[in-house]
Formats: sequence, C-alpha cells, structure tokens
Amino acid sequence: MGNSQADITTAPAVVIERYVAKSTGLEIRQLENGDVSIYQKTDGRSIRFQSTRIEEVLARQDAEGRDFLQVNFLDGKKILITEKLVGFKPAETAGLDLKKLPKVVTTPDLVSVIEAIEESLNVGGQRSEEVDVLKRVYDSVLNGAMAVGFELDQERSWLNFIANIKRKPSA
Repeated sequence: MGNSQADITTAPAVVIERYVAKSTGLEIRQLENGDVSIYQKTDGRSIRFQSTRIEEVLARQDAEGRDFLQVNFLDGKKILITEKLVGFKPAETAGLDLKKLPKVVTTPDLVSVIEAIEESLNVGGQRSEEVDVLKRVYDSVLNGAMAVGFELDQERSWLNFIANIKRKPSA
C-alpha cells in the first residue's frame, strides 16, 4: 500500500495528509466530523475544509520538477498544496483585471499588498489611484482565500483599517 495512483483516486484526504506530513512548511490538523485543517508555518494561517467536499486530488509537478497536489472540490474551486503554502485563485473583483494578477496566489501575498499600500500612502505626492488598485488586489486575494476555506477575519479588518487612513501630510 505505497504511494500509488490508486491512493490518489480512492482516499483523497489520506493523500493530502501524507503529502503535508512530508512537507517542510505545513501541518495537518484533522478535526472532528471530517474537517481537515492545514496550517501554514510561514504566516500562521490555516485553511479548513470538509473532506467530503473533495472531488479529486491530483499529483502534479511544477516547471522546476517539484511535486505538489492539486485539490479539486465538488463546487469547482481548487487549491494547490506545495511544500510550504496553499495556493488558490484570486477572486473576481470589480474594477480589477485578473489577467494582471498571478493565476495562483497565497496568503503571504496579503502582507505584500498591505506593505505596498502603506508605502504608497507614505510617499510624497498623491497616489490615490495606485492605492485604490492595490486595495482591489488585496480584496481579490482575501476573497479568493476565504472562498476556499482560509480563516482570515483579522486580514479583513486590515483592509477596513487602511480604507479609513488618509495619506499623512508631510512635515
């Protein structure tokens, strides 16, 4: 009973657990009632989903030959599980061209976007258009993450906080 293709098609939650157990940046946390939770050591965020929502798990390799899992859910959503992070598709957001974003994003991208917003707010000159675009990017990544099962209430409040910040006047 080794790691065979049969394992992938017959026991998706077990395949995920085995992969995560070997990873360097993730931890599996099996909860009651068939819930699965994957914790990311990089940023302390967790994704949670019902194992019964999994349609299939596919073993894949990236361009550099590194193994990852593609998890397809019954509702059409999907996640990619790598050595250190769980990737997902950014959500449709009004006024944002998704073609300009990566096809797959991760929760640490939220911190990067917040840092870019803060930098834009602190730089001299009016950059409100750039800040508005960055807020839409943040919203897209945040909603994409929450749609697949990430628990990100704190990150939702970050955007609300930043939305209320006005650019600091220079001295």
